[in-house]
Amino acid sequence: MATLPDKRTDFIEWYLAVVETAELSDKRYPVKGMNIWTPYGFRARRNLDRILIREIEATGSEAVEFPALIPQTEFAKEKEHIQGFDAQVYWVTKGGSTDLDVPLVLRPTSETAMYPVFAVWVRSHRDLPMNLYQIVNTFRYETKTTRPFIRVREIHFFEEHTCQVDEDAATARVRSNLDAFGRMAAAFGLPYVAVRRPEWDKFAGAYYSIALDIPVGAARTLQIGSVHHYRENFSRPYEIRYEAADGGSRYAHQTTFGLSERLLGAVLAVHGDAKGAVFPREVAPYEVVVVPILSATSGDAPMRAATEIVERLTRQGLRVHLDDRDDRPGAKYYYWETRGVPLRLDVGARESSARTASATDRLGTRRTVSLDALETEVEGALTAFDQALLAKARHEFAASFELASTLDQLKESQHVRQLAWCGSEACGHAIEHAIDGSLLGVPEGPPPLDAPLPAECIVCGQRPGVRWALAARPL
Repeated sequence: MATLPDKRTDFIEWYLAVVETAELSDKRYPVKGMNIWTPYGFRARRNLDRILIREIEATGSEAVEFPALIPQTEFAKEKEHIQGFDAQVYWVTKGGSTDLDVPLVLRPTSETAMYPVFAVWVRSHRDLPMNLYQIVNTFRYETKTTRPFIRVREIHFFEEHTCQVDEDAATARVRSNLDAFGRMAAAFGLPYVAVRRPEWDKFAGAYYSIALDIPVGAARTLQIGSVHHYRENFSRPYEIRYEAADGGSRYAHQTTFGLSERLLGAVLAVHGDAKGAVFPREVAPYEVVVVPILSATSGDAPMRAATEIVERLTRQGLRVHLDDRDDRPGAKYYYWETRGVPLRLDVGARESSARTASATDRLGTRRTVSLDALETEVEGALTAFDQALLAKARHEFAASFELASTLDQLKESQHVRQLAWCGSEACGHAIEHAIDGSLLGVPEGPPPLDAPLPAECIVCGQRPGVRWALAARPL
């Protein structure tokens, strides 16, 4: 039985070991950072997508799918945008052996692919709001060390793009997106903090950017998504304008909401432990695994009982797997433990005779379930597991933050720092230099730690404009 590295002190090595042991991704594809989605990993991704689709469509957003190639002429229209991405862009310059008249960009994100068409689709105030999303692959030439799900060159990406009548409507859409993500995160069991990024770290072309961050490892954070308010910064270069009710012509205000396969990395990072992956039930490739325990004297009774359990739970709508491999029970237990299955049901001769199954959840809670009340008792065990998993995640989340009142304390902390900041860029960069990391920005809503706000900035000692901010080293 392999021993994993320590999660807190050696997070990256622990994380890589969890991904590999659970067989969620295969990095042996011959293009660095473009990994293979294995069957088990693909099941988890499909469940993530199902939740994203469910929650965003509940807000009135509709699905589209745009082409992956963007003409250079369109990509260049928004200068701030291309400056933000030009170093990461893949270019297509030939069609077969023929040089293309207009080089093509392999989509890094889709503003410049969608907005020329939005200018055609949006004509009247009656066309608004227009809330559209797609789940596609995007491509960025990532030059840093690549890691499965967290930092890759081909990214499984959810993106919503909207057009609204004015700034107030766009602000309301941002709030709707944040509420939708709150529901998504609840399904994933992920505590997080929404942080308005400082001006120097917002998305290229945005009026403001709100990032969705989780603490991981020691004093680090992982950005798992973002929501952006554009005002007219894209509608003007792309001429997305509409006829208002009063007959005037106005530019649309726009927003975007982006999430990626980092969500799967976040689930692993937050819930995984010393034994391997741990999945909340909505994400788990299988919610229940059934293990028949056969012996020379048991006959086929355990297999018949196991088969009945699988059939009944499948009819109930659960994702169930029957592990009937010719292997030792202990090896099977270890196998599914490393893969994070929420609930395992074991059926041997004793259980099949008593019409029961031995249930063990991924956090180690054991119970006996009766086949006479199988569906109800399994549902209860899964619900209890999810509740315990969320409570554990919330406890670890709260313990990841620390108040810092001096620069020395800021430097020495092994937590995500909560500090008083005056809002100036100079003090922000001084904070970043002190921790060799980033000023994440100002939390939307209450900060993680409930404490009186100091009267002075941690750097300059000035009083005006002091607010809580968070600082850490992004993963």
